Amino acid sequence: MARINLLPWREAYREEKKKEFIGILIFVIVVAAFIAYLWVSTAQSAIADQNERNRMLKTEIAALEEAVKEIRELREKREELLARMRVIQDLEGTRPVIVRYFDDMVRAIPDGVYLTRMVRTGDVFELEGIAESNNRVSSFMRNLDESDWFAAPNLSSVTAAPEQGEQANAFKMSVRTSAPAEQGDAEGDEGDN
Repeated sequence: MARINLLPWREAYREEKKKEFIGILIFVIVVAAFIAYLWVSTAQSAIADQNERNRMLKTEIAALEEAVKEIRELREKREELLARMRVIQDLEGTRPVIVRYFDDMVRAIPDGVYLTRMVRTGDVFELEGIAESNNRVSSFMRNLDESDWFAAPNLSSVTAAPEQGEQANAFKMSVRTSAPAEQGDAEGDEGDN
């Protein structure tokens, strides 16, 4: 029987398959490297685009925050001006009221009574004075209570004042103010509801 040596053919076939495998492997590595390069460059491009958008958004947000700050300042100035206007309007509206208080106070003081001190705190008048007798103080309190401009007179003290006369008394009292227009407005508001 003849002997055929297949070993060189097998070695040649193996060498050929090995070269083919190395070629495919190099091709796959090159393709994978190219795909990785494309993916990395695409990702970096997307990151750069996003960073640019973020920078643009930050500048726009800063501009809007500046505008909001200006709007807040304008609102604060507006509120301050409105508050000043309200104070001025209140002063303008109540200017004649103090005259009415003094006019009504003069009308309420009976003969034989005079005031030595008069202080207004809010809507309360603190009065100090001298009266010829206790009856005059009582009369003064009744007159204040009947007045449209005063309410709830409260006598806090009465002491003898012999230096002013035999029956003279020094008194201290407080009385609240109550303007008739305020009462009329309040009744009108209640009627509307």
